[in-house]
Amino acid sequence: MNHGTPPGPDHATRHGPVTTRERPRTGPAGHAPVGVVIATRNRSASLAVTLRHLLALPERPEILVADNASTDGTRAMLARDFPRVRVLALPLNRGALARTHGVRALDTPYVAFSDDDSWWAPGALATAARLFDRHPRLGLLSARTLVGPAEEADPLNDLLAGSPLGRAADLPGTQVLGFLGCAAVARREAYLDAGGYHPLLFFGAEETLLAYDLAARGWGVTHCPDVVAHHHPDPGPRTGRPAVVRRNELLTAWLRRPLPHALARTRALAADARRDPHARRALRETLTRLPSALRARRPLPPHVERGARLLDGASS
Repeated sequence: MNHGTPPGPDHATRHGPVTTRERPRTGPAGHAPVGVVIATRNRSASLAVTLRHLLALPERPEILVADNASTDGTRAMLARDFPRVRVLALPLNRGALARTHGVRALDTPYVAFSDDDSWWAPGALATAARLFDRHPRLGLLSARTLVGPAEEADPLNDLLAGSPLGRAADLPGTQVLGFLGCAAVARREAYLDAGGYHPLLFFGAEETLLAYDLAARGWGVTHCPDVVAHHHPDPGPRTGRPAVVRRNELLTAWLRRPLPHALARTRALAADARRDPHARRALRETLTRLPSALRARRPLPPHVERGARLLDGASS
């Protein structure tokens, strides 16, 4: 997705009212218990493909597009071609926080997330709803993701399925502390209880912090391969993406992990920055946002920190 340039570090503290423009719903009453939220910016052609797939689902979910101030005619296209789709017209680019605005605007008990280049397999949302109904502590499930026209398995599927956190008796699937944002379904109550995506991260590896926040509040986060999502990312390179991911991984450490861990991660990035321009950019942006991260710092409760350390060891 092309979501534009993130705002400055003060974005983390700006939660003012959002100006929205929403068309009346013209679809049938009695939507599925799972709604779909899509955050988008300036990807009207790709978004149209996604919406055609979602509107063809047998579950007939309510669909809401949270538009991050697109300038490419996205809103006109939605009004003209997709009158059944609700639109949340954000006045500026809020990054991943657009998903939270979308969750608040929906009233379905469960919310699935798509990007403007991804959609859900027929029956996937019904399966997700059954899992949430049967497991009251389940806060978020991570789906199995198939990539591109060839429907190749995303390598993340095996990583999540092999999580060393194992299973819990009251949860479906393997417990995880990470997921793919465009292949996740959340219990609306749990998502809002955890605060949704953190505004400091904007976009890029923002999922881990939300998984930490859910687990810290007692909600389960699991990988459920019976729920299937399709992802058709742009095959071209994503300029600047590695730096943004490293920045957000480090900010996540400062926001939630023990100080020695965060300091060690910072020293490692500083060492890389001496020879890698992407690492230099990541370090510079991290230091700019670090005061906001320290003000918002909330160390993980011990049981979640133990799980995070176990995952650290599995990935090293």
